Amino acid sequence: MDVGQLFNTLLNSLPNQVWYFVPLFILLPILRTPWFKGKAGEAMVNLAAKLFLDKIRYHLIKNVTLPTEDGTTQIDHIIVSRYGVFVVETKNMKGWNCSSAKQRQWTQKIIKHSRRFQNPPLQNFKHAKTLQNLLGLGLGLGLGGE
Repeated sequence: MDVGQLFNTLLNSLPNQVWYFVPLFILLPILRTPWFKGKAGEAMVNLAAKLFLDKIRYHLIKNVTLPTEDGTTQIDHIIVSRYGVFVVETKNMKGWNCSSAKQRQWTQKIIKHSRRFQNPPLQNFKHAKTLQNLLGLGLGLGLGGE
């Protein structure tokens, strides 16, 4: 077989082999988005709760949207038990956090890229207070500063 035939055979079989990579090229940009990483982090917390929390003592409620004075707030996980009501905010991020605890927005830095996101402790405090008010629960949910 000469080089020309080999080259033609290779070119003719290439389209069949390239189709295997098309889903990968479509999926890779989606897998790298903050949205997907957030969903993956929430799925890991859900799995850990199902595996490690006693199903008789703890009940997991996922992805709850509640009304607030200024719109709505979305809670990733609520764990209800006889020991209390636990509100869990999930963040699945890497890089450096260049912010202070009191700032409303935090900044994630990875090399030269920056992305702003809500301050998780403040976000979770709002979630817990909203749930506390809607359920008419008294103080003592472990909310800092009370």
